Parts: sequence; C-alpha cells; structure tokens
Amino acid sequence: MDDVVDELAAHGVHARQPKAIHSAFTVLEEVARCGAGVTAREVSANLGMPRATAYRLLNLLVQEEYLVRLGDLSGFALGRKVAELAHLVTPARPPQAVRSLVAGLRTHVRGGVHLAGYAGTTLRILDEDPDYRLSDASRLTRDLGVSAMGRLLLADLERQGVRSDLLSSGIIAETLHRGFAVQTGAFDPALGCLALPIRDLEGRLVAALSLSTTTDRIERPGRLLDELRDGARRLGPLLS
Repeated sequence: MDDVVDELAAHGVHARQPKAIHSAFTVLEEVARCGAGVTAREVSANLGMPRATAYRLLNLLVQEEYLVRLGDLSGFALGRKVAELAHLVTPARPPQAVRSLVAGLRTHVRGGVHLAGYAGTTLRILDEDPDYRLSDASRLTRDLGVSAMGRLLLADLERQGVRSDLLSSGIIAETLHRGFAVQTGAFDPALGCLALPIRDLEGRLVAALSLSTTTDRIERPGRLLDELRDGARRLGPLLS
C-alpha cells in the first residue's frame, strides 16, 4: 500500500503518523463491512470521522483502486486491488477441466496428487487431494524449501537470476538438471514428494503437479513419473 502512503502525504496527511495510516485502513474496512453502495456521509457518521476527512480518504482509496465509486455516484464499493489481495490469500478454484484431469490422475495413482499454483514468489495450493491431505499446508506455502513444489519454484527463480538462501545451490542445480523437484523426510522420514512443472504456452512456470507418497516410491518413481509428466503436459494449456 505504498502508493496510498505517498498520496496521504500529498494530501497533507503524513504517513509517519500511525493515526493517518490507521484512518485509511479503517475507512476501507468500513466500506467492506457496510457493502457496496455505502456513502461518504454514512462512513463519516459510522466512524465518527469529520466528513471532510472521510471524503478525502475515500477519494484517495478510489484513486489507488482499493475502492471504486459506483456508476450512479451513489456510493462506494471494494475495488480491484482488494480483490487481487483476496485472490492471493484464497486462490480462485481451478476450472472444471483442470479439476477433472487431476481427479482422473488420482483414480489410478496411489498417493496424494496435489495441484499448486505460482504467482511471482508465492506458492498457493489450488487443489489438495481430499484423500491424502497435506501434512502442513500453511508451512508449505510459507517455507518453500521443505516441499518439492516449493523447491521447484525456488529452482525456477534461480534460473531467472533470483537467488534464495532457502535451498542449497546443490539441490537447486540437481532440480534444474532433473527437470522436476524431489523432497524426502522433511515431515516424516518415511514420506516424501515430487513435483512436476506445469508451464504456460510461453514456457513460464505457472503451477506444479505434485505426488506425496512413501520415500521408496519417490526415490524410484518408475512409470509414475511418466503418468505425472503426461498430466502436467496436459494441464499446461488449461492453466495458461
């Protein structure tokens, strides 16, 4: 929200004052609580805020696309940037074609088949296998080095020149050479996972197809690897 901080200063509301930042967030939260169509007068009255301050903050949030003014100018609603932030926290459900393909893989692959998506340096779980739940989904998305799907992202970022201290250079080099990522023993000595890259039509890494199963199957995947590679290849166009 750096843009809002800069604009606050430009409007005479100094960002270094915690109260100014708090006021902007309070106005945003009030619009979210009241719903689309809430007016500046209502926001001012509900918050006990001077009307001029409420108008100034509402207009600022509109300029920065955290809010939008309704077409008939009757009030305000949450804007594009809020929707984008919400999407990062709770990613949109994959299309039906994607879910069907992943479900088909689960019917003949023993173990957990999961679909992860990438946005910049962020990992999101798009479709978790309902029969083989992830050990700690929040840790997987927070600590990229502990899972195959996270290691795949770190290796791809390294390939683009973005270095991370979360993974050794040896593991990154091995992952890039192999073309897929592997992890064993991070959560349970007897379990592990591997992740196959899913790339869009331009070759960019957009997602991963991951298998969680016993360590011996991860170390010697055999025909499983071919099935997962084929699934990842077919998912690419659907996720582009």
